[in-house]
Parts: sequence; structure tokens; C-alpha cells
Amino acid sequence: MEHARGKIDIKKFLPHRPPLLLVTNMPYIDDDSVVTEFQITTDCVFVENGQLSETGIIENAAQTSSAIVGQSYFDRDDLEGTSNKLVGYISAIKKAVVHQLPQVGDTLVSKAKLVSRYDSEDLSLCTISCSSFRNDDLIVDCTLNFLIHEV
Repeated sequence: MEHARGKIDIKKFLPHRPPLLLVTNMPYIDDDSVVTEFQITTDCVFVENGQLSETGIIENAAQTSSAIVGQSYFDRDDLEGTSNKLVGYISAIKKAVVHQLPQVGDTLVSKAKLVSRYDSEDLSLCTISCSSFRNDDLIVDCTLNFLIHEV
């Protein structure tokens, strides 16, 4: 059953900080999907020659995707990100097709969907598909595996 959460300050839930934080806004998240936005700025460490590099594009997709499973480690009414500490790893990139490199000043809108998930007592293994867009242009289409656990 899906429970959509209101607008959440993603900076309170991801361990990343600028210039490594590649999610500016998270307008939507539910139990198996998420939508994020990322405004590309010149101070991002993944910007090369005025464009977001392939590595930055995949990192944006990973930060977006990890929010789906990561949210289950927090209390539902926790809007400050204080109820848990997580570590997540990309365990495999199953598919990654980068169609374009977005420019500084562009906003990426990334949409991720949970494909599969296995939970044990102390960790979650999951597969998530993610597509990122600049306006209507597809930037990346990828499928990532993650290992997420509490610290």
C-alpha cells in the first residue's frame, strides 16, 4: 500500500553535502517511487567543461533511487531525519545508458521506481530503475542494485 509523503527536505535524509549532494528538491516520494530535482551549478564537483559528467548523472540517479528504500529506516512522522543513520552502496550498475550531458543551469528531474527488494534483519538489498530528464529530453536510463544498512 502506497503512502505518499509530503515535501521533504532531502538534505536531512541523505548523508551527502554540497558539492556532493546531487538532489536539490524531492517533491514526491511513496513506498516504491520517488521524484527528485537537481539544479546543476558550477560548484558541483562532477561538472566538467560546463556539463554534468556521466559520473555525476549516475550519482544523481543513485541518490534519487536510494531514497525509496532509505525512507523505510526512518519513522514515518520524522521530517527532520533524526530517527536513523544509514549507509548505502551501489552494489552493481545493471544498466546505464547516458543519452546526453546536461549543462550548468539545467534542472534534472529524476524518476525512480523500486523493482525488487529483499530485507534481512540488518540490511536491505534492492534493485531500482531510474530515468532522468531535462525538460522532455531523456538524459539517462539506468537500473542500479543497492545495499543499504543502519550504522
